[in-house]
Amino acid sequence: MQTQHEFKVGDKAVYPARGVAEIVSIEEKDIAGNRQQFYVLRLLDTDQKIMVPVNNADSVGLRPPISEQEIREIFSILKEQTIAFDNQTWNRRYRGFMDKIKTGSVFDVAEVMRDLYRLKVEKSLSFGERQMLERARNLIVKEIAVARKNSEDTVQNEIERIFH
Repeated sequence: MQTQHEFKVGDKAVYPARGVAEIVSIEEKDIAGNRQQFYVLRLLDTDQKIMVPVNNADSVGLRPPISEQEIREIFSILKEQTIAFDNQTWNRRYRGFMDKIKTGSVFDVAEVMRDLYRLKVEKSLSFGERQMLERARNLIVKEIAVARKNSEDTVQNEIERIFH
């Protein structure tokens, strides 16, 4: 398994809470008199460019796409039925979900997606929760599609079958 420090131009990388990106270049820049190397990332779903200092890649959580074994773990997380929702207010629940998405862990994002799908069966989601479900689903679908070299539609359909 390659370490995070070894991304090359053309590699796919996952930027926490933002999704799958492609390394489009590695540039040197002078920042406050220090010469630093930066990964220049292009987010696949927005085409937005992000610069990450190469020596900070670990601390921001930049990582390669997940493995097939990790994909199987995600599917088992999504299939878990034992979700108990207490009577938290939606905004408190929302903050908890947001914190999980920000960890950058694809497993945390899968839990958010599963919990929101299950919650949707019991009650209608707030606007913020619907947006968060969409965001979690996009993060998961894009990463699995890139990792498996599948279309996003194929992955989306596989996930939808779990919840229907």
